[in-house]
Amino acid sequence: MRKLLCLLSISIITTANIAQSSGIDSSKYPRLVTFTAQQDHDNMMQQLGIKQLRPGPSGDAAAPNHANYDESLANPCPLLPEILTTKKNIKVTTPEIWWKQRRPEIAVDLELEMYGKLPEKLPKVTWTVKITDHEFIGRTPAIVKQLTGHVDNSAYPLIHVDINMIEVLPTNVKGTVPVLMMFGFPSFPSPAQPSAGELEKLNTAFKEMMIKYDTSLKSIFEKYPVYNPITKLSGPNFFALPAVENLSPTEQLLAAGWGYVTIDPNSIQADNGAGITRGIIGLINKGQPRKPEDWGALRAWSWGAARAMDYLETDSLVDAKKVGIEGVSRYGKAALVTLAFEQRFAVGLIGSSGKGGATLQRRVFGEAVESLTGGEYYWMAGNFLKYGASESKYGSKTGCDLTVDAHELIALCAPRLTFISYGVPGKGDANWLDHQGSYMAAIAAGTVFKLLGVKDLGVSNDYLTEKMPPFNTSMLDGTLAWRQHDGGHTDAPNFKYFIPWANKFLNYTKAN
Repeated sequence: MRKLLCLLSISIITTANIAQSSGIDSSKYPRLVTFTAQQDHDNMMQQLGIKQLRPGPSGDAAAPNHANYDESLANPCPLLPEILTTKKNIKVTTPEIWWKQRRPEIAVDLELEMYGKLPEKLPKVTWTVKITDHEFIGRTPAIVKQLTGHVDNSAYPLIHVDINMIEVLPTNVKGTVPVLMMFGFPSFPSPAQPSAGELEKLNTAFKEMMIKYDTSLKSIFEKYPVYNPITKLSGPNFFALPAVENLSPTEQLLAAGWGYVTIDPNSIQADNGAGITRGIIGLINKGQPRKPEDWGALRAWSWGAARAMDYLETDSLVDAKKVGIEGVSRYGKAALVTLAFEQRFAVGLIGSSGKGGATLQRRVFGEAVESLTGGEYYWMAGNFLKYGASESKYGSKTGCDLTVDAHELIALCAPRLTFISYGVPGKGDANWLDHQGSYMAAIAAGTVFKLLGVKDLGVSNDYLTEKMPPFNTSMLDGTLAWRQHDGGHTDAPNFKYFIPWANKFLNYTKAN
């Protein structure tokens, strides 16, 4: 406790300086805590009574603590938590038992032990359109909007959260369109350019302005009378556009009659431990450190995606019943968490998500539970740190002590469309991600998809004996899908399979 008090005393910033310029009476609000990531991590360990954590494995094969890549050592506790048996030992034999009893149990355990629970009171988000642009993206005309989702911070005005998002919708489609929401960094894909006449006016005015600023520039412009300092980007060459299958993922979506949204996770919650008292988590906690059961960044990002869904439900050009969520790597984890907990999303493309995503936590292959309890602990609830503890009031715990695992996270997505995507290690989708562990989780989750009347991967649900198929094998006959492409740490090569698969099950055909 003395150490914690010391940390607090050196790291709390008085709100007077922060609030002075904005006219906020800081005395009305709790002081804003500023921790380094290490201080925040230490604080959580103290709250949990953890004295020592096991270090995570190294990705360097030559390091003494290198990660395990021996499959014979990868399953120290091979039996997974039973997915179709309730805590009262009732067998789940009907969809009703699943929805009313078992699914809520799993959701609670995932919140408590892994991702954290949503606060009871969450602020309202108000969406405004900052810029509307009419663009031509490849072959497709589109309306592009830059949006800001302002989070009501009246309860704690010392923290501001404004969600940054770009929405791109094709305008050559009749009726409403499906939309894929993508975690990433929003930007205008192909900003509209001024006409030749407008550009001439801009250059005339710009030259005049520059000459007034520096009269010596007049002789330069007279020497090069045809030169224009302001030029526009070259437009699309309709005779040289690549084949549809060679387009970027977003261009493939637009060509197929889909829209897309890019939402910035960092505008919701920072991707670091030092930012945990800021962002939406900090706003809810009024600038104070988390408690062990509080949500982590993955759940915060999924909350932000749900607020973006709120906006899409108001857009008359969008079919809100056909909105998907996508992400790769850490954002693949966030996309899976979003699909699991936010049931309005109809489809998910989960790219190379690894531990904390589609890979089994209790597997010891590449990335480990200890990798998350150490470096990226802030993605998870504080309680998750217990499973990396070597010395604590709980004793020593590992991933084998978790009452839930990734197969149950995937099962929460059922019966909705769930496409699990990976690449190959030789191209950069490293063994660290434990592709086999994700395949095992998908196999085990399939029992729930079948219980709810849809197809899974089409093989047995024996996760201990089913072998991951060779890369470029498409397992796309069910609403649970798997495909390992022959590219790297991306899901881009799978878009040409994802789009027709989603269209089939969503019963969507582009209407020209």
